[in-house]
Amino acid sequence: MGSAGRSAPGPAGRSAPGPAGGPAVGPSVPADSVPADSVPADRALAYRALAWYAEAARDLPWRRPDAGPWAVLVSEVMLQQTPVSRVLAVYSAWLRRWPSPRALAADPPGEAVRAWGRLGYPRRALRLHAAAAVIDREHAGHVPDDLDALRALPGVGAYTAAAVASFAFRRRQPVLDTNVARLLTRLFADGTRASDGLLRQTLDRMLPTEPAVAAEASVAFMELGALVCTARSPACGPCPLRSQCRLHSSRGLVSEGSSRPPNGASPPSGQPELAGAPRRPPYRGSVREARGLVLAALRSSPGPVAAGTLSLACPDATRRASALAGLLADGLLQALPDGTYALP
Repeated sequence: MGSAGRSAPGPAGRSAPGPAGGPAVGPSVPADSVPADSVPADRALAYRALAWYAEAARDLPWRRPDAGPWAVLVSEVMLQQTPVSRVLAVYSAWLRRWPSPRALAADPPGEAVRAWGRLGYPRRALRLHAAAAVIDREHAGHVPDDLDALRALPGVGAYTAAAVASFAFRRRQPVLDTNVARLLTRLFADGTRASDGLLRQTLDRMLPTEPAVAAEASVAFMELGALVCTARSPACGPCPLRSQCRLHSSRGLVSEGSSRPPNGASPPSGQPELAGAPRRPPYRGSVREARGLVLAALRSSPGPVAAGTLSLACPDATRRASALAGLLADGLLQALPDGTYALP
């Protein structure tokens, strides 16, 4: 989890179908019409975020009124550790081909891996196919709206279940992804990360009581973390919550764009530098790259691929062997009796 652009209702103040027709686009009352002094202080932050979101929300396909629960689930799985820009084309092609869980379940899992393309973490394609099969078999082809039933689906953890329940079915669920965790950590704890359990409790206190408004507030917090309160360079100026932000106050952050005090000064004594996401090892020359090369050769072939073809795709024998072993163990390819390889 943690990628920007999660599925959710659109800006406040618009009307849209409920769960039967797709996720709600927004509450009937504009977010900025609720006086801040009429709700508890923590919840007032949600209404500030909602007012900002009504103006700043990105127009993403999984946030539109015609995006039903299956589209929301597909988007949530694709957006795990993957930026929006890479997801958009694959998401659209996926739903054109498989507009329902039943349609995906009817095809072999290898076709899901093929359609996954170069999104990365291709085991997600297998899990999404397995989830579609369970939905078809146990839920009459409809994505369940119950939190426990969602968590029982292959590849669906606590975050994804809460996100689908909130965004597709307008349930009041605290949806905690990396962006929201970072936002809450800076708001209330000077940047020191608390446990996920404590962060969820904090988020639950902040959510409005009306489920549809709470669902929109959840995505508003996500959007703030993705676009404004970013990992390395938070742009505090446009943030609607900065006046209540402990980290902003304690570090004397500048009001526009930068996370550093004016004139390039160092942070106050004892305050650590803002940390971004951990850096990953280089991709080029890695086994991860070799896995990608092998899978690309298999995806581009209509049938099984000979070992010699894979050696052309990835000439490094050591990395190729490691990649093949890992892909076989992950169920992403099959070794056939004639020595060729195929998608599952």
